[in-house]
Amino acid sequence: MTVTKRILDLLLATFALLVLAVPMAVVAFLVKVTSKGPILYWSERVGRDNQIFSMPKFRTMRTDAPELPTHLLFDPSHWITPVGKFLRMTSLDELPQFWCVMRGDMSCVGPRPALYNHHDVIDLRTEKGVHELVPGLTGWAQINGRDELTTEVKVNCDEEYMLRKSLLFDLRILAITPLKVLRCEGIKQRDEVEKDDRDDFQQQPPQRKAA
Repeated sequence: MTVTKRILDLLLATFALLVLAVPMAVVAFLVKVTSKGPILYWSERVGRDNQIFSMPKFRTMRTDAPELPTHLLFDPSHWITPVGKFLRMTSLDELPQFWCVMRGDMSCVGPRPALYNHHDVIDLRTEKGVHELVPGLTGWAQINGRDELTTEVKVNCDEEYMLRKSLLFDLRILAITPLKVLRCEGIKQRDEVEKDDRDDFQQQPPQRKAA
């Protein structure tokens, strides 16, 4: 990560945390009063060079949901909290990740951090060298289809970002992202939810591959 990009990340994250402090407090309150359990859900994600880090989200599922991926549940909507669907559709559940930007685990722009047991994504990114990038809050794939893209297409978008990355390109992605979020484009009731973050299939976290 260049010094310029890091400075931009710190400035944007600080500004966002200040401006969004009240909305985040409201979301935290709604999560707490509408369902039992913690406000935040921390998941293990794959960062730069395939290193594992903890990433927070506002919790969107009930704590008593079955230990199964969402697509295997008979009625996934039954397990989503009263405000969960809205938080996902508006991406408000991802606001706590600005903390990861402050820590340096994430950038404002980059490939979205994969779940530690999504080996297909991890392997493809490693093959193309994308794993050397710092993951981001938003990215080229997120404004070009997001959940509607296949794994291969997402990674190809990540590779394209890697080859084209620049300050101007990052600013372009940041400018487009709010429009995509407001339109709820490319968002589905995706498998990437809290219960998928757990080791449902007893898989081990990926090991860092030698350079």
